[in-house]
Amino acid sequence: MSRTFGATSTTDDVLQGVDLSGKRVLVTGVSAGLGVETARALAAHGAHVVGAARNLDKARAATAQVRAQAAHGGGLELVALDLASLASVRACADGLLAAGTPFDLVIANAGIMACPQGTTADGFETQFGTNHLGHFVLVNRIAPLLKSGSRLVNLSSAGHRFSDVDLDDPNFAHTPYVEFVAYGRSKTANTLFAVEFDRRHKDRGVRATAVHPGVIQTELARHMSAEVLQQALDRANAESVAAGGPAFSWKTIPQGAATSVWSGIVASADEVGGLYCEDCQVAKRVEGTANNGVRPYALDPDRARDLWAKSEEMVGEKF
Repeated sequence: MSRTFGATSTTDDVLQGVDLSGKRVLVTGVSAGLGVETARALAAHGAHVVGAARNLDKARAATAQVRAQAAHGGGLELVALDLASLASVRACADGLLAAGTPFDLVIANAGIMACPQGTTADGFETQFGTNHLGHFVLVNRIAPLLKSGSRLVNLSSAGHRFSDVDLDDPNFAHTPYVEFVAYGRSKTANTLFAVEFDRRHKDRGVRATAVHPGVIQTELARHMSAEVLQQALDRANAESVAAGGPAFSWKTIPQGAATSVWSGIVASADEVGGLYCEDCQVAKRVEGTANNGVRPYALDPDRARDLWAKSEEMVGEKF
């Protein structure tokens, strides 16, 4: 009988008794927070982790604990990746393809949140370009390295409820820029990307899912003042309680990373494939303002196909 996990489960709870020796995992964003903890837990159970980060010096310092706790043949290597530059994304993918070593799991963990209006090196709105398009190109380019039985885990967020994607104006060229609307668009895109990637690859045994890690105090909120962050949390809490949902509570970083490793390793592929997970469970479809569950538009297969086509158009590359 499989064990049941929930909101307070940690990475070590989820991976208790799991031997990942011989497994190879790519984790983006290993210079802080969830990425470091995800890499640590995987390496501690024997996985060889390829950690991607924009600032390799920062990543080397942040992942000292990953190397120290690696066991059963597990280890860590670092590769350069700036998701806000498609030249960097393509160079990273080319390097991984040249090495030719397959992956058992890819965790698209890196991201930014609620930053001031700006653009990536390629002219895309910063959050959509970094959180979605950078991972879209990276994952699709290295898809040949995902062997049968492997998985893709995209880190989305409950923030997807702030907005559906806008395929007519993805760069806010004609609509006023609002930080959390932009964040919501990018997180909805992360989920829709998993839906369509799963549809395209499940016949060859490769599955994809999206996850909400929970609300954790990490560098993700670095663009927000303490006052603005608290206001956002108070508003989300009030909306959730009014809608009959749970009251807000912080998660620790090990609790936040647990859903990534649960959905990527422990849950059955058919249980999570093409879906959205939170608290180490498959989330329910929920309408309204509650801060739990997944909004139906984020799992809409037609919307997912349309986003795929728009993303290909934007990056100038067909997959």
